[in-house]
Amino acid sequence: MNQEVHNQLVSFIWNIANDVLVNTYNKGDYRKIILPMMVIRRLDAVLEPTKDAVLSMKKNLDASAVLNQEVALCSIAGQAFCNSSPFVLKQLKSRTNRQQLKADFIAYLDGFSANVQDIITKFELRNQIDKLSEGGILGMLIEKFADPRVNLSNLPVLDDEGVERLPALDNHSMGTIFEELLRRFNEENNVTDAGEHFTPRDIVELMADLAFMPVVDKILDNTYLIYDGATGTGGILSASEERIKYLAQKHGKKINTHIYGQEIQPETYATCIADLLIKGEGEEAKNIAFGSTISQDGHSGKTFDFQISNPPFGTPWKKDLENWGYKDKKEVTDRRFTKQYGSETQYSFIPNIGDPQMLFLANNVSKMKHNTELGSRIVEVHNGSSLFTGNAGGGESNLRRYIIENDMLEAIIAIPEKMFYNTGIATFLWIVCNRKDAKRQGKVQLIDATAIKTPLRKNLGEKNCMLSKPDRDQIMEIYLAFEENEYCKIFPNKEFGYWEVTVEQPLRNDTGKIVTDTKGKPKMDPKLKDTEQIPLLYEGGIDAFLKKEVYPYSPDSVIDKKKAVIGYELSFTKYFYKPIALRAIAEIKGDIQFIENETDGLLNEILA
Repeated sequence: MNQEVHNQLVSFIWNIANDVLVNTYNKGDYRKIILPMMVIRRLDAVLEPTKDAVLSMKKNLDASAVLNQEVALCSIAGQAFCNSSPFVLKQLKSRTNRQQLKADFIAYLDGFSANVQDIITKFELRNQIDKLSEGGILGMLIEKFADPRVNLSNLPVLDDEGVERLPALDNHSMGTIFEELLRRFNEENNVTDAGEHFTPRDIVELMADLAFMPVVDKILDNTYLIYDGATGTGGILSASEERIKYLAQKHGKKINTHIYGQEIQPETYATCIADLLIKGEGEEAKNIAFGSTISQDGHSGKTFDFQISNPPFGTPWKKDLENWGYKDKKEVTDRRFTKQYGSETQYSFIPNIGDPQMLFLANNVSKMKHNTELGSRIVEVHNGSSLFTGNAGGGESNLRRYIIENDMLEAIIAIPEKMFYNTGIATFLWIVCNRKDAKRQGKVQLIDATAIKTPLRKNLGEKNCMLSKPDRDQIMEIYLAFEENEYCKIFPNKEFGYWEVTVEQPLRNDTGKIVTDTKGKPKMDPKLKDTEQIPLLYEGGIDAFLKKEVYPYSPDSVIDKKKAVIGYELSFTKYFYKPIALRAIAEIKGDIQFIENETDGLLNEILA
């Protein structure tokens, strides 16, 4: 879908809210009506061509006293869903009697098959019918959405000569419109869905290439499972499935794919299920779980070949603690987020309560396949905090340590800012796998792609640039080449690890003498307590560091090496920092001289 069509559809639907709902609903409640009606009309448009045949079949089934009619009616409809009511939306708009319209609209909603009933329930649309009817706007709302000048179907609208009059609205385009409307509704009501980011098509296509292209020669005539634990409207799953099928076909392979996901927001979940039904993927729709991926794992014990996600970040996950029945994150025992590591005791991946993104990564890691030749590949969007937040021994650091020391971190790519619709912050693509190529084993590739972008002619929310096809090709070329250059740095795994040690100094009295306890043991001064981070690659280790960096300046320092804790963090700034060149002295002197001359001239004018 091109940008002009996108803008037209968004404006059309936005204007419905302003024209129809304005005197009956507060602006903050517009979404309760507009979003479900958009999805209902999308389903309705798909069913229109077969409506007469469905009603004819229903008449025959009723005459034969057949009770379970849904399978037969869906077959006649040619879809994974159907509507057995006598109506389509455009027939309802002509009702003049308000009560009759209300009754008919309820009958129309009740006529949908069970899988659509779940969608209607998630949107809570029935709760709004009385208010729409009493406000006298139900008919107008239906008439607007049934306007023949607009196509919300996944099929194009043709004229009498078979020429396309209105383009089809595919899954990802539907998701883009959905996100744009959400953004506008929230801005009107001063609401911010912090941390929840719809993933633009250009980012999705890069993520899919990063997941599939490095192993395209290893893809066999087989079945592959693709998972997204933060499904949203399903755009990542749909685009990823299309991409792997295309690559497999291009390489002469016949594959089957199944998609799995989970989504916590009712509106986006319902939209995702609706689009899967429209695409004829009713069985796949059953693989999308509803609820929190963190505390209500919908695919417990299942593993996947590919996991591609853009999880929320910067949003508290305290509600998940309540779902578990815990009061403190230390109580969490979910095996996805706790690991027995080597000879050490079990330790936790649980991050700060204010940000769940590392929990989504840990969830994906727990669902990797370890008994296949291909293993699993994870491509996940994160903000910068995943690189460095958390002290040594903390949940975030522990997860980084687990991934890196098990040689699963293949690469991290910094992508340009302002790439997403409702956030301008820096974002990074993590690529995690458990089957590294020989050349990558024991190493991590960092790619700074922040300068690789194409400006948009017009901003879409916060998004002011995109990754064009040449941009994506350039990033993939850098990634696959695995060679250091201005965009790419390659490091051994241990480069990012460190020992965190506590350095203490004896407490001294006014005369400078060390204070001891009753056993003659020196007391430590709490004001002089400090920590040091010693790189794992520091030549000679902890002892050499202390000898060179600590004891020359504080010979009485006390360090308990047995309490040293290993941590891991990454810093793109450290490796890709480019200092701003200082201006030449002659240039600065010239500027000063110019200012002095201007000042002298101004002073002369004032005195004159």
